[in-house]
Amino acid sequence: MSLPKELHSSKFEQYMESIKIMYLIDDRFKMICDQYCISKIKAERNKQKSEKYLYQQLENENLSQELEEEILFYIIKNM
Repeated sequence: MSLPKELHSSKFEQYMESIKIMYLIDDRFKMICDQYCISKIKAERNKQKSEKYLYQQLENENLSQELEEEILFYIIKNM
Protein backbone atom coordinates (compact mmCIF):
# COMPACT_ATOMS: atom_id res chain seq x y z
CA MET A 1 0.00 0.00 0.00
CA SER A 2 1.53 3.30 -1.02
CA LEU A 3 1.14 6.65 0.68
CA PRO A 4 -1.38 9.11 -0.73
CA LYS A 5 0.35 11.86 -2.69
CA GLU A 6 -1.05 14.52 -0.33
CA LEU A 7 1.28 13.23 2.38
CA HIS A 8 4.31 13.95 0.22
CA SER A 9 4.68 17.48 1.47
CA SER A 10 7.58 19.63 2.52
CA LYS A 11 5.93 19.86 5.94
CA PHE A 12 6.35 16.12 6.41
CA GLU A 13 9.58 15.64 4.47
CA GLN A 14 11.84 15.00 7.47
CA TYR A 15 9.35 12.48 8.89
CA MET A 16 8.64 10.54 5.70
CA GLU A 17 10.19 7.25 6.84
CA SER A 18 8.21 7.32 10.08
CA ILE A 19 5.05 8.24 8.21
CA LYS A 20 5.49 5.32 5.80
CA ILE A 21 5.89 2.84 8.64
CA MET A 22 3.14 4.25 10.86
CA TYR A 23 0.72 4.49 7.93
CA LEU A 24 1.12 0.76 7.34
CA ILE A 25 0.96 -0.50 10.93
CA ASP A 26 -1.14 2.01 12.90
CA ASP A 27 -4.82 2.12 11.93
CA ARG A 28 -5.54 5.29 13.90
CA PHE A 29 -2.61 7.11 12.29
CA LYS A 30 -3.76 5.89 8.85
CA MET A 31 -7.27 7.19 9.54
CA ILE A 32 -5.90 10.60 10.54
CA CYS A 33 -3.73 10.71 7.41
CA ASP A 34 -6.63 9.66 5.19
CA GLN A 35 -8.85 12.36 6.68
CA TYR A 36 -6.06 14.88 6.13
CA CYS A 37 -5.76 13.83 2.49
CA ILE A 38 -9.51 14.09 1.94
CA SER A 39 -9.57 17.58 3.44
CA LYS A 40 -6.61 18.65 1.28
CA ILE A 41 -8.37 17.38 -1.87
CA LYS A 42 -11.62 19.14 -0.93
CA ALA A 43 -9.78 22.37 -0.13
CA GLU A 44 -8.06 22.31 -3.52
CA ARG A 45 -11.37 21.62 -5.29
CA ASN A 46 -13.02 24.52 -3.45
CA LYS A 47 -10.11 26.78 -4.30
CA GLN A 48 -10.46 25.91 -7.99
CA LYS A 49 -14.22 26.50 -7.86
CA SER A 50 -13.69 29.84 -6.13
CA GLU A 51 -11.21 30.91 -8.78
CA LYS A 52 -13.62 29.84 -11.52
CA TYR A 53 -16.53 31.71 -9.94
CA LEU A 54 -14.39 34.78 -9.32
CA TYR A 55 -13.40 34.80 -12.99
CA GLN A 56 -17.04 34.44 -14.03
CA GLN A 57 -18.08 37.20 -11.62
CA LEU A 58 -15.45 39.57 -13.02
CA GLU A 59 -16.49 38.68 -16.55
CA ASN A 60 -20.15 39.42 -15.75
CA GLU A 61 -19.31 42.68 -14.00
CA ASN A 62 -17.27 43.83 -17.00
CA LEU A 63 -20.05 42.87 -19.39
CA SER A 64 -22.62 44.69 -17.24
CA GLN A 65 -20.49 47.81 -17.21
CA GLU A 66 -20.05 47.70 -20.99
CA LEU A 67 -23.78 47.25 -21.47
CA GLU A 68 -24.58 50.11 -19.08
CA GLU A 69 -22.37 52.36 -21.20
CA GLU A 70 -24.02 51.10 -24.37
CA ILE A 71 -27.49 51.76 -22.93
CA LEU A 72 -26.54 55.29 -21.94
CA PHE A 73 -24.91 55.91 -25.32
CA TYR A 74 -28.02 54.60 -27.09
CA ILE A 75 -30.34 56.81 -25.00
CA ILE A 76 -28.24 59.93 -25.57
CA LYS A 77 -27.88 59.21 -29.29
CA ASN A 78 -31.63 58.78 -29.76
CA MET A 79 -32.88 61.75 -27.73
